[in-house]
Amino acid sequence: MISGPDRLAMNRWIETLGAPATAQIRRWVLAAFPRGHSGIDYDQPRGDPGLFGPDSVTWRIHADFPGMLSGGLCALMLQTLHPLALSGVWDHSHFRDDLVGRLRRTTNFVAGTTFAGRTQAEQLIARVARIHGQVHGYGADGRAYSADDPGLLTWVHVTEAYGFLHGYRRYCRAVPVAIADRYYDETRRVAERLGAREVPSSEAQVAAYFRRVRGELRFDARSREVLDVLERLRLPVPVAGASRELFLGAGAALLPQWALRMLGRPPLRRIADRAAAGVLRGAAPLFRAALSDGVAARACLRVGVPMERLRQWPPAA
Repeated sequence: MISGPDRLAMNRWIETLGAPATAQIRRWVLAAFPRGHSGIDYDQPRGDPGLFGPDSVTWRIHADFPGMLSGGLCALMLQTLHPLALSGVWDHSHFRDDLVGRLRRTTNFVAGTTFAGRTQAEQLIARVARIHGQVHGYGADGRAYSADDPGLLTWVHVTEAYGFLHGYRRYCRAVPVAIADRYYDETRRVAERLGAREVPSSEAQVAAYFRRVRGELRFDARSREVLDVLERLRLPVPVAGASRELFLGAGAALLPQWALRMLGRPPLRRIADRAAAGVLRGAAPLFRAALSDGVAARACLRVGVPMERLRQWPPAA
């Protein structure tokens, strides 16, 4: 275990040694996910901890860009396996020609509900809930669906929380089970405000939930098409193909074995995924150095705590 002072010294060494690389990474990330367009004010009101605050596990996990982006892509791959959840995307979104926009909107929602003040976070949740109320129809098999169905809301939340947690574990640092349990218990409050019910609140409950819903999942033609769109994603950055392959591979490396089997990911592709995971793990400190002034840093400043505090686990609840 690296001590606090040693970790700070290592971070400064990485920032100095990797300055040219971090400058390029910063340009890459801000081109793909530009700041200042969401309308969310992370600087006010002073002292407002929002829905979670600096003593939460959620602030720590959601502050890590490599884990969040790879984890988000992992969640998207998992979500293609639920036919009713996928029907809402299929019928009511422009995923074929605006997948980048969808990723940006999801990023803004997660960042805002995590790091903004309470009023803004609750407004974001209310807005998304209103949108969900307008999304309904019939799936490919004729079954009715609605985006505000509690079961579908739980599915989307669990896949995202699973991806973010495992992205952090793989590309940042080990997460003890007790800390992981706190993360699941904390983040379910957003899902429940949206209308989700019976949301798992621990690692054991998430594992049991996946076992329970597996019979409802399938990989079909719609799943394949959405994955094909995802695998052709072109972010507005240099070497877009290589950037996509890095994060998609790193995201796929987080998938549970049962999902890999359902998705039919072939052995050679899994080898490539593990290689991408290794590259991202090595490059992750450069991403952190490049993005050290992000929304987590602004939230810390708003509540008067140093950003370095998020590098240590919070005290026991």
